[in-house]
Amino acid sequence: MAENNCGNCSLRAKYDKQPKSIAGRFWRWHINFCPGWKKYFVSLPSEEKAKVAIKYNFKKYQ
Repeated sequence: MAENNCGNCSLRAKYDKQPKSIAGRFWRWHINFCPGWKKYFVSLPSEEKAKVAIKYNFKKYQ
């Protein structure tokens, strides 16, 4: 199985740069059900997971 690239996702970078852009909004919507994001997010250490959750207002999988 291929390693996910969620930590370096180009859409995530677009969200970071311009959250209200079409690509940014698409990425934010997409992470709510993306199995790759879930795998990436739950694999993060607790401290990093908390930072990511706050940064992206992400409340799932905690």
